[in-house]
Order: sequence, then C-alpha cells, then structure tokens
Amino acid sequence: MANNQLTDFDWDHADNRGFGSGYSQAEREKLAALYEGTLSQVAEKEVVKGIVVGVTDREVILNIGFKSDGMVPRAEFRDMPELKAGDEVEVYIENQEDPNGQLILSRKKAKVITAWDNIQKALDQDLVIDGFVKRRTKGGLIVDIYGIEAFLPGSQIDVKPIRDFDVFVGKRMEVKVVKINYANDNVVVSHKVLIEKDLEQQRQQILTNLEKGQVLEGVIKNMTNFGVFIDLGGVDGLLHITDISWGRINHPSEVLKLDQRIQVVVLDFDEDKKRISLGMKQLTAHPWEALPAEVEPGARVKGKIVNVADYGAFLEVQPGVEGLIHVSEMSWSQHLRNPQDFLKVGDEIEAVVLTIDRSERKMSLGIKQLTADPWTRPELLSKYAPGTKHSGTVRNLTNFGLFLEMEEGIDGLVHVSDLSWTRKIKHPSEYTKVGDKMDVVVLELDADNRRLSLGHKQLEENPWDTFEGVFTIGSVHKGTILSKSDKFAQIELPYGIEGQCPIKQLGKEDGSTPEIGESLDFKVIEFHKEERRIVVSATRVWSDVKDEARAEEKKKTQKVVEKTNSSSEKSTLGDLDALAALKEQLERGGK
Repeated sequence: MANNQLTDFDWDHADNRGFGSGYSQAEREKLAALYEGTLSQVAEKEVVKGIVVGVTDREVILNIGFKSDGMVPRAEFRDMPELKAGDEVEVYIENQEDPNGQLILSRKKAKVITAWDNIQKALDQDLVIDGFVKRRTKGGLIVDIYGIEAFLPGSQIDVKPIRDFDVFVGKRMEVKVVKINYANDNVVVSHKVLIEKDLEQQRQQILTNLEKGQVLEGVIKNMTNFGVFIDLGGVDGLLHITDISWGRINHPSEVLKLDQRIQVVVLDFDEDKKRISLGMKQLTAHPWEALPAEVEPGARVKGKIVNVADYGAFLEVQPGVEGLIHVSEMSWSQHLRNPQDFLKVGDEIEAVVLTIDRSERKMSLGIKQLTADPWTRPELLSKYAPGTKHSGTVRNLTNFGLFLEMEEGIDGLVHVSDLSWTRKIKHPSEYTKVGDKMDVVVLELDADNRRLSLGHKQLEENPWDTFEGVFTIGSVHKGTILSKSDKFAQIELPYGIEGQCPIKQLGKEDGSTPEIGESLDFKVIEFHKEERRIVVSATRVWSDVKDEARAEEKKKTQKVVEKTNSSSEKSTLGDLDALAALKEQLERGGK
C-alpha cells in the first residue's frame, strides 16, 4: 500500500534543513503522488464506510479515507453505547467541505438510506426480516425494521384472528415486506405469510390422510351462533352447534370458549372445497343408551324445560334425552291453550312418562297426570247436577256456541240458542267475548263422555209465555227495521223481541219502501211460541183498514138498497089495493 511506498523512500539523502525544504521538484512530485495515493475519492450524497478514530462526549470522529476526518454528533450513536475507536460504521456524506473546510457526515441519514435499500431488497428477493414491535396502533402494530417504522395489519399477524394485540408489543417478530409506498414513506409487512407457508405443507398432509371417523385435536379460532371453527393445524373445520353436545344448547359459548383445545371427530369432508364437518358429542356414548331401565310408562321424571313450541314443550330429563309434553297433556281442560300459559324455558318440573320408544329415542310426557282427573271426582255429579247455577269464564267461541271454564279441567258448552230468549244470535261474539264472566245453569251432565251442557237464558223465565198475550194476531206494534234480505226484513219490536216481515209486505201506503233504521207500525200476522218466531206486516196495517172501510161502506149501501126495496114494495102493494078497490067500485056501479 502507500505506507509501504513511503517506507521505501530514501530518507538518508533527504535534506534536513527544515520540513519540506531540500526536495527537488521530482522528489516533491513523487511525495505528492504517494500522499494522494493514501486518499479516497469520495462523492457527496452517498453512503460510505468510516473508521472511528476518536469518541468524545459530544462527537464521534470518523476517517473515511478522505483528506480530512469528519465529525458526527454523538447523539446519532445512541443505539451503540459501546462505540470505540477502530469500529466501522456507515455514514452519509452531506458535504465534502463546509465553509470551515470541515467534512460533514450523518449517520442518521445513512441509516435511513441503507434501511430503504434493504427494505426494497427484501421485497424484491422475498426475504425474511427480523423486526421489533414498538407499539400498537389502530388496526394493527408498528414494527421497526432497519430503523424504519412499518405497519403490520391485524389481519396479517396470524392465520387465526388475534383479539389482543398488546401481547406482541416489545417483542421481536419475523416479517416479510408486502408493500412499499415511497410517496408516503409507508411500508406494510406481514407475519401471516410466513405461517401460511409453513402451514401449507401441514394442510396438504392433513387433507391427504383425512378420513371419516378420524379423531383430531384442534383449537377453537372463531365462534358463531351456528357453531365454531376449529383450527386443525392449517386446515379449518366446522363444528356445528348440534354436534357439540347431546343436550340442547342455544350458543356454543355455553360449553366452549375461544382458543380452547379440544378433540373432535371427522364426520364428513369435501376434498375439492376443503370443507370439513366435525363432531364432538360423537366421542361419547348417546345418553339414551345410559337411560335407566326404570324410566317406563307411568314413572315420574324430573327435568328442565329446554324449548317451548306452539304444540307443546320439551323436557330434558338428562343431557341428550328429551321428552315432549303435548299441550293436551298439560291440563285436564278440554280446550287447547298456548303452552306458554303453563311453562317457560328454564322451568324445572316433574312429569309422568306416557310412552317411550328407546329404539326411536322418543318419549311423551304429561303433567296433568300429576293431579286427579276432575271428571272422576265423586262430588262432580252433585256439584253440577241439572238445574244448579254456576259462574264460569268464556274460554273459546265457535259458530255453534261458546265453551265456559267452570274450574280447571271442567268445561261446559253454552249453545248459541241458549244465550237469549229474545235475540236471534248468529255467533256468540255478538253477545260476549273471551275472558268474560258468565252466569249459567246446568242443563245436562254426562260425566262418562265429559260433557256439560249449560244455558244462560234459562236463568230467566221464558218471556214467550207473556208475549203470547201481547203479540196477538192482528195487534199493531211500533217496530224498527234492523236489516233486510231477499225475502225478509228483521224488525225490532217492543221488549227487545225481533220479528220477521216479508219483503212484499214492507211497503208504505204512499207506495214507497222504508229503509233500514226507519220506524213504522207493523201488524202481527203469525205468532209461533215454540219456534219463538213472530211474523209481522207493514202493508196490512193500512190495507186492512181500507178493506174494513170498504166492507163498512158496503154494509151501509146494502142497508139503503134494502130500505129502498122495502119502500118500493109497499108502494106497489098500495097501488094494487087501490086498483082493486076501484075495480070493485066500478063493478058495483055497473050493476
């Protein structure tokens, strides 16, 4: 090197009369050439390597092979507390010579430029970088790579969802550069791609060896209303909620939790779509197989209501073993009600086994059987003897009548014709509604067939006995038109009774037809006590009057005629007598 060349110089012939004197021009040029050979040619705005030649409290002196040394603030070497003379570092040449002739260097800029070069190289060559997680930010983590802050999205941390980002802060993590945006000095890195590459081989190996019935171990990575997703080591499988437990559950979180490691069995898989169906309850025997032999018809069982439907409720006798309590088996009452009137989910009750089929794993239960059948009570015949009076609650309305609940399990029927003596009721809803209280009298009791016939109108005397003397044939009463049909009009008569008027006999005397709601006189033309029917006529009121007037006039005329005829007869007879006398007189005179 240049130092060796200086050693070979002939110092014995050098002139010692003052430093630099006594050299010939050739010798000077030779010395200058040797000196210039020890210096490097450097350019501004580039990164070079320098040797630490001195360290002070404020500055670090560096030799980069230039004609002068450069100085860098000690603060730029905070990451190198053990820095000492002889260490090699990279620096950035900002200026070869400032106004003071000083070489200006920067380690900070050198680090930035070198970092971006390394980042670009990592992206181009798909290199793995060792980074340091500095802090958490919105949606991910900030990772230091080569002194540059890069963004690690939460979705790129792991193949499974990460719920707590804080656990990674302050730790080192291997990442790959996936995107660079120089305009914004933004770098995006991923740790997930490293895991996926490792898992791909595992995934292929698992899929290749996968078969139905195989038992695997996995970790719960996600939980939904319909089931949980299990990470089987690179392959995800679905454990449906119905395959978690033999018992009924409403959400997987009732028996499982996230990140829990469990064993599952492969129920089915689609190799093309990579869909794997898993089961957990299948790893244990079915609860029906462990159901005690004493659980048979007539036995009492205890359990919890797990579901209530329109037709009944399901009682869980033990996890995985359920029985149906039909709504008809909840009460001795003959009319069906909503099962929610009796039971709700979570109720712990006792029931009686009605039927059981172990092969089909079905069981029907009843709760009304826990109490005696009210229709078999000895006092029933006397309590509800015909003629006795009671009060009940309207539970159901039908076209032919209504059902009255006398007590729990005892229902009676009030026929629509037994609601009122006077009103023509087409549907019970015209008279009452569900939930109303009603007083009744027992008409008939058939305990064997569970039938109780009731009447409401029978609480009063039959008014038709009285009406028979009021609405006599030919009597006239004021009435109001309630409705019309093609043949009859319904007429409201006094005392709340209704009558029928043929449409042909609804006209007025002036020839007009009265409308609904109009009041006028009606004449009774028919009265049927047993049928409780009255037929009236509006036209007969005035037409009969005219007929009677005509009849009276006719009678008067007849009397006049008779009187006239009588007078005429008398005159004629008188004349005859006179003529006879005259004739007799003439005859005597002639003689």
